[in-house]
Amino acid sequence: MTVAANTTPGLASRLVNGVLSIKPLANLAKHQARKMMIERAERIGVHWNQEVEALRSQDLEAEMAKVQNPQISYPEYYLRSFHAYELGDLCWEAATEVEVAARTVHAGIWPDAGAEGDARLRQSYHDILKAHLPNPPQNIVDLGCSVGMSTFALQEIFPQANFTGVDLSPYFLAIANLRSQQRHSDINWVHAGAESTGLPTASYDLVSTFLMCHELPQTVTMQIFKEARRLLRPGGHLAIMDMNPKSEIYGKMPPYILTLLKSTEPYLDEYFALDIEQTLIDAGFEAPTITPNSPRHRTIIAKA
Repeated sequence: MTVAANTTPGLASRLVNGVLSIKPLANLAKHQARKMMIERAERIGVHWNQEVEALRSQDLEAEMAKVQNPQISYPEYYLRSFHAYELGDLCWEAATEVEVAARTVHAGIWPDAGAEGDARLRQSYHDILKAHLPNPPQNIVDLGCSVGMSTFALQEIFPQANFTGVDLSPYFLAIANLRSQQRHSDINWVHAGAESTGLPTASYDLVSTFLMCHELPQTVTMQIFKEARRLLRPGGHLAIMDMNPKSEIYGKMPPYILTLLKSTEPYLDEYFALDIEQTLIDAGFEAPTITPNSPRHRTIIAKA
């Protein structure tokens, strides 16, 4: 059975999409979303501008040269404006702001978490992951690793494992490579799409994705699940941490907040409509476990 891509949004979403289809209004929404995020960062003690400037003072072009694959061809879906950046993930502005943005966005998950919300979110994912794995994995792939935050966090709980981080942005991987040198971490960074990594078949015990699927069209998510199945040894696991479409928080979200969110997440409707359980089964996995790990996130674990 093949899962049909259900991408038809409801009335509220169609109204929001109508607003965002008008470029000046979409640009205004993106500008406002970014402004609100930076102001919030400073209020909770995340020194956005200071931390970004410290990163930009590094020789990032040299770091990118170490990890970039000059032969890569970027798929159309990856060339869209994303997260309020006109060039999406293919720019230094996006790459140098990932860390501060994560700590800012995740500060509101739990009322008492503040700037520690991001670390708490990752820990909630790891707690579920460790409870489901029969043995500590020895070879781990982090798909959509971004600047390495998810990879480094996994490395702390599985220090015995060999790690590979895969991302389509050489800008993100440049930051990841810089951070791994600072942390003295031995990680193999691969510049490739998660749907076609070029990594060896049946060579990994764990494939992890952290907050990636909601940033993708359904067809690409399906391809990535099949690629993850190819990468895993029999009995290996795919672990996914992402937004939970069934969370009451999204159902009760005020329209203006939804507008700001969707202005930076062009594939959110597709993700919310995806039958992720059936999609995993169709990709060759056993029926997955789905566990809420925050008021608005879920952890999905599927065995190959």
